Amino acid sequence: MPEAQPPAAPRWLLCEGCNRPVYERRFSRDLRVCPECGRYARLSAEERIEQLFDAGSISPVAVAETIEDPLLFTDSRPYVERLRTARRQTGLDDAVVCVRGEIGGHPLVAAVMDFNFLGGSLGCAAGERIAAAADAALLDGVPFLVVTASGGARMQEGALSLMQLAKTTQALVALHRAGILTISVITDPTYGGVAASFATQTDVILAERGARLGFAGPRVIMQTIRQQLPAGFQTAEFLFEHGLIDEVVPRPALRPTLARLLAAAAPAAPGDDPLRAVPSGVVRQLDDVPERDPWDVMRLAREVGRPTTLDYAGRLLDGFVELHGDRLSDDCTAIVGGIGRFAGRPVMLIGHQKGHTAQELRERNYGMSTPAGYRKAGRLMQLAARLGLPIITLVDTQGAYPGLEAEREGQAWAIAENLRLMAHLPVPIVAVVTGEGGSGGALALALADRVLVLENSVYSVISPEACGAILWNDASTAPQAARALRIEPRELLRHRIADGVIPEPEGGAHNDHAAAADLLRRALYDVLAEIVDLDGERLVAERAARFGAFGTRPPVAQQKGGQE
Repeated sequence: MPEAQPPAAPRWLLCEGCNRPVYERRFSRDLRVCPECGRYARLSAEERIEQLFDAGSISPVAVAETIEDPLLFTDSRPYVERLRTARRQTGLDDAVVCVRGEIGGHPLVAAVMDFNFLGGSLGCAAGERIAAAADAALLDGVPFLVVTASGGARMQEGALSLMQLAKTTQALVALHRAGILTISVITDPTYGGVAASFATQTDVILAERGARLGFAGPRVIMQTIRQQLPAGFQTAEFLFEHGLIDEVVPRPALRPTLARLLAAAAPAAPGDDPLRAVPSGVVRQLDDVPERDPWDVMRLAREVGRPTTLDYAGRLLDGFVELHGDRLSDDCTAIVGGIGRFAGRPVMLIGHQKGHTAQELRERNYGMSTPAGYRKAGRLMQLAARLGLPIITLVDTQGAYPGLEAEREGQAWAIAENLRLMAHLPVPIVAVVTGEGGSGGALALALADRVLVLENSVYSVISPEACGAILWNDASTAPQAARALRIEPRELLRHRIADGVIPEPEGGAHNDHAAAADLLRRALYDVLAEIVDLDGERLVAERAARFGAFGTRPPVAQQKGGQE
């Protein structure tokens, strides 16, 4: 009988961040995150796939052969020798591994980069693997995920490496045209040609904490223009603050975050259409809407306790995933948006966001959006159109932010672009004024197929205070201005600016958020059922007719006894 072997001694590693000893088994169990300083060590492609995918769901994606060492390149060593060394050390053919699999039970295709293979550099073989994975996602009709880790293009393959930026871009464009969701997970580092192509071309961009993303890395910037970068520049947190990525995600949360996103965007189950079975919650007859003092309605519309967009999102949608950033400069917090499931269908929800406390109101700029907010809304609307998702917008703002920075950044252009976009989006759009609908800042989210207003909401070209200040030289004449402007729901229904009025709980929506959300849910069931199956061409034509009729003929309002 063989002699029993003593257990292996625990193995300890030194963290490269804090230089403290870390127990290897715990380090692996914690996904290579240091328990002392929180530093993220790099994962191999194999480790990343194991972390993200459901066990037993993975199969490889076939990839065509590519040219090797096209330039017969040699620096301090021949390129072919570098390739042999990298293959021996990593067990990989090249810097990208392509697989089919599932995350949270949802199928997808992924291309996962490995920095250990020549710094994850993008050459012909890596580019072919990215394109092959994208083609497989297109063939299967499932989402495409790319996990990036790269120093940039592979210099040893010259201009052929540069061409991989175009090749992978074309593969992503094909997915966009087909309406297939694309997601990138940015890990540290992601630079150069990878950052300037597929890494930042996806619909949703997630990044690990501390991951660096940029075109030129700090060393290149220092060596070329002698410029020292500020602390934290190009990190995931910096990029999130500047509207360039959707979310910064801790490594342990990546898998559940991806699962929630895939679940939220998954197509509705065949034959599952609960919209048809819900009774109407919309008041459409003029005689059923009582006459009220517009100023009284205005005061209720401004109640700080009224539900916000995020309050409604939590009660209306299953698995809501908020998306961030305008992909240009900022993530305006006065407008929020994301994907969730309404009545079993994936939808895009976008709305103004205020708050319930003085601090929340300040942080959300009192619901007054900057240009970045409207650009973010426009980005999410375009994503909804590509994926074929209905759009629900919730409007509650005094108006667009009128400050110096907003004007310098093109506030009028941002609003105008959203109006143009909404005029031709080929998916159903329902807008609901949930509080104050102020001027172009409100209309920028409300050029819709159906426009509803809550019982205690208002919609106007200008605030009563501003109207009174301009026309009566006295802002205190706001109540008089509100009556003159006819901003209340009954008048909005009379002129068909609103297609219906949604009742509120006794005393107003601020008194019972749950009941207010239930009434809104019933109303959305009702109007979405009318338009959700219409084709894009008809939606655009009827939307144009709806808004084109304003001011050209007497308004028609339905009453109990007929038409007015």
